[in-house]
Amino acid sequence: MKNVKIALCTLLFAGLLFSCKEEKKEEAMTEQTAAAAKSAIEKSDYATTAEGVKIEKYTLTNANGMKMEVITMGGDIISLTAPDKDGKFEDVVLGYTTPEIYERNPYFFGAIIGRYGNRIAKGKFSLDGKEYHLPVNDGPNSLHGGKGFDKKVWTAEPVEGAEPSIKLSYTSKDGEEGYPGNLKVVVTYTLTNDNALEIKYEAETDKKTVVNLTQHSYFNLSGEFKTILDHEVEIKADKFLPVDATLIPTGELKAVAGTPFDFTTPKEVGKDINSTDDQIKKGGGFDHCWVFTDSSNTVKEVASVYHKASGRFMQVYTDQPAIQFYSGNFLDGRNASKTGGNYEKRSGLCLETQHYPDAPNQPKFPTTTLSPGEKYNTTTIYKFSAK
Repeated sequence: MKNVKIALCTLLFAGLLFSCKEEKKEEAMTEQTAAAAKSAIEKSDYATTAEGVKIEKYTLTNANGMKMEVITMGGDIISLTAPDKDGKFEDVVLGYTTPEIYERNPYFFGAIIGRYGNRIAKGKFSLDGKEYHLPVNDGPNSLHGGKGFDKKVWTAEPVEGAEPSIKLSYTSKDGEEGYPGNLKVVVTYTLTNDNALEIKYEAETDKKTVVNLTQHSYFNLSGEFKTILDHEVEIKADKFLPVDATLIPTGELKAVAGTPFDFTTPKEVGKDINSTDDQIKKGGGFDHCWVFTDSSNTVKEVASVYHKASGRFMQVYTDQPAIQFYSGNFLDGRNASKTGGNYEKRSGLCLETQHYPDAPNQPKFPTTTLSPGEKYNTTTIYKFSAK
């Protein structure tokens, strides 16, 4: 009889335990369902190009209410909201106020950049003894791939998952803008539920070529787009690449210590931007490439931006070897701001994760060559919070 009672008690306990597990499982599933219900992707028509090609817009919303708007012209991020210290969401990326400007996108607002982000000296490079000529569109140099990926209409499709995500695809034909090889490119944007924008770049080629993809959003964490001089920037790099008068790297890797380029400790952008330093003069401010202290190809935190008044904080993670910090020196007030007024000089900043500028012409720099059978695969994350 005693054994029967023990057996009954054991069965009862097991039943209660199973019931609790099932309840917790149901609760977890309910939470996931609620999060999925809050997360969403909406597709809409945005504009039509001068050639009659339709441009679509995708609005991604995560479980916290953070939103991102992306158009298929250039894969441009035209809006991205982030919470301040009081939980208020505001747009933190510069963008044009009328759709037609995105066709020419003079400042590369929010665009996918390729085939080669940044500058290639004199618009030419050689592979296996053959010289390739590129459009010269930045003084004597080629910038951002000429009429590059920012001027192309991409194919977009939503990606199924717990977090809103879209995959953008484009095939750059052999010879396009002077580059060899048919290059198939896929860029995936994911708006995570911990308020991060995750960007995955993938590419394959059928002929040896050079590739350096990046994202060209201009950030202003104030939500007002007036200045970034009061933003505190940190860059985890002990060296940067000095440039010549046309902003092509000289080949030297120079220590940041004792120079205006030392952002190893967070400091306001405006602190040294008007320095008499020769490199500051050449860039018209900051428009240089920093080389990371940690040279491993793993995704790690490499930079951050903090805006004290709003409390917004942005961290940058990547597996790329360098970052181009551009302080909006060429913004000139010609374009209207989304919040009124115009985008004046230094009203936005870029942190473009990438390989070194002009690497195809500088053998000492890490290679940007991609061969058939190889896969270009890299990740960058911009994570937002408040403090």
